[in-house]
Amino acid sequence: MKRADFRQVNAYVHEIPTTYRADMRVPARFYADGELLDAALDDKSLDQLVNTATLPGVVKYALAMPDIHQGYGFPIGGVIATELPDGVISPGGVGYDINCGVRLLATHLRREEAAPHLDRLASALQANCPSGVGQGGSVRLNTRDLDRLVEQGAEWALKNGYATKMDLERTEENGRLHHADAGKVSERAKKRGLDQIGTLGAGNHFIEVDVVDEIFYDEAAQRMGLFPGQIVAQIHCGSRGFGHQVCTDYVKRFQQSVHQYGIKLPDRELVCAPLSSPEGQDYLAAMHAAANYAFVNRQVLTHLIRQSFEQALAGTGLRPTVFQIYDIAHNMAKIEEHEIDGRKRKLCVHRKGATRAFGPGSPVLPDVYRDIGQPVLVPGSMGTASWVLVGTEQSMAQSFGSTCHGAGRTMSRSQAK
Repeated sequence: MKRADFRQVNAYVHEIPTTYRADMRVPARFYADGELLDAALDDKSLDQLVNTATLPGVVKYALAMPDIHQGYGFPIGGVIATELPDGVISPGGVGYDINCGVRLLATHLRREEAAPHLDRLASALQANCPSGVGQGGSVRLNTRDLDRLVEQGAEWALKNGYATKMDLERTEENGRLHHADAGKVSERAKKRGLDQIGTLGAGNHFIEVDVVDEIFYDEAAQRMGLFPGQIVAQIHCGSRGFGHQVCTDYVKRFQQSVHQYGIKLPDRELVCAPLSSPEGQDYLAAMHAAANYAFVNRQVLTHLIRQSFEQALAGTGLRPTVFQIYDIAHNMAKIEEHEIDGRKRKLCVHRKGATRAFGPGSPVLPDVYRDIGQPVLVPGSMGTASWVLVGTEQSMAQSFGSTCHGAGRTMSRSQAK
């Protein structure tokens, strides 16, 4: 793709019109400044964005957030909405790490208080929070336990002593997607998920201890309980091998569905099925089960982080209280209502490497945040700043209540090795 193929809507919004390719159903829009635009033109991410604009049922725009880069089928940073009942749902629009997301925890500690104890804290976190490919955790489940966990989500963690009520209140969807059905998940996925609750995994997943450096919006910071010099912690991880297997299973199944429903695709990685079809409903139920698994995974890690702070600060006289600010996904497809052309429409919103960013007044937000907008957690790359944002009315109008999910990439995974 060349610069001549798209037009600039404003300083940061660019649009690829439907005249670019005959099979596009809607225009494609992406957010970028000059430097980010150069990076997007270096890979196939914009071509992938155009491909998503061809999917049956897609409405308004196919969108890409500023951290766009090439992914499987959909670009990372991609957002599309398909209209119910006949619009499609696509595993490629969610990704293999279903409900990969970020959780922000805070303490009452100041940087100077914690500094003498950081080595002990790092050692405790390393010992208590397993990481690495295939690494198992301390929570052992049988298949019946796992079925309950993936259907109950964070409520399972609350019942089993790993969560507080405030944790659930400050988690997207209270940590439970009710459409989840363990019966739609393969035995292979369940086997992979039996010992991975409370583990980070590998890749770009992390637990990071941070300090609040600067406040730009006093009211929002006060509402969240954030202040300069404060010690906080982030968790970035998802549904581990369980979610990966769910995606693998349904990509394979949807390869048949594409032919069954006569769907023509520009890229086989975009396999999909009508959401109203048996295949579409089964994937939604299995994907939401994997999302619940991820909510519990981050919740158990929260429990382990609390234990780590207690161990590191034992005997110091410091109060190791760790409380939750928010937990939000960035790999998910959910049924939401959005206003398009002055009318509320029920949509399946795919966010792949994109964060939900609902504005003030949304009924799905907890009372404490409803009048300021949803907290949006955007981690930086290693050694660069992370950001806590809030959703706005503009995000609802422009991007189906979505924004970026992180710092993005300047090179592929293989190049970075």
